[in-house]
Amino acid sequence: MGSNKTLIFGHRGAAGTAPENTMVSFQAALGSGAEGIELDVQLTKDGVPVVVHDEKLNRTTDGHGWVKDFALAEIKTLDAGSWFSEGFSGERIPTLKETVHWAKATNLLLNIEFKTAYIPYKGIEKAVIDCIKAFDMENRVILSSFNHYSLIRAHEYAPNIETAVLFMEKLVSPGSYASKINARSLHPYWPIVDEVLLDETNKLKMAVRPFTVNEEAAIKQLIEKGCSAIITDFPAKAVQIRENIE
Repeated sequence: MGSNKTLIFGHRGAAGTAPENTMVSFQAALGSGAEGIELDVQLTKDGVPVVVHDEKLNRTTDGHGWVKDFALAEIKTLDAGSWFSEGFSGERIPTLKETVHWAKATNLLLNIEFKTAYIPYKGIEKAVIDCIKAFDMENRVILSSFNHYSLIRAHEYAPNIETAVLFMEKLVSPGSYASKINARSLHPYWPIVDEVLLDETNKLKMAVRPFTVNEEAAIKQLIEKGCSAIITDFPAKAVQIRENIE
């Protein structure tokens, strides 16, 4: 995934302007000129990987309760757009399969985050990787998680798929830590990106993709510092800022 240009990943699609983690949001990110999208995956009660961020359905749908307690058929009846604005009513929670099938026909890179920090979701790594392999998308996917055991399991199952360490606080030598668990890249919370981190990752030739970078000044600064990518709720704005810098 190397390139000298800082790539733009739309966070949950284009979460600033469309309901997050829906097909309309992913289409908006594609239309913005972003090179990638970031999305979150959990498992339904019947073990199907679906694209949704919160462990509970309450915030982003008209449903209530835990994702894990609903079968796919029930999840598919929920409105995942109206909470954002009426114009998006009737948007559905996509399955990972639907999302990867759609992305296959584009040039987008996919950053798929395992939402396993609180709920372990037994078998999620294999379910996600099987889906990626079914569409022959291994070389266009980055798997990330705050639960680094998920990254270890993913690497054991598919060593050819890039894994990325998500983290919120400053770590000592995060690059060498990532290498230890066979992760090829770092996805830090953007305010903790400093010269120490960038120096280490440059030496290791390791990609750094900070999240969630929405302020114009921060977008500009991280592009100028040469980050491999940034993850943002406003991909159209970030693409514009990058063009102005270039």
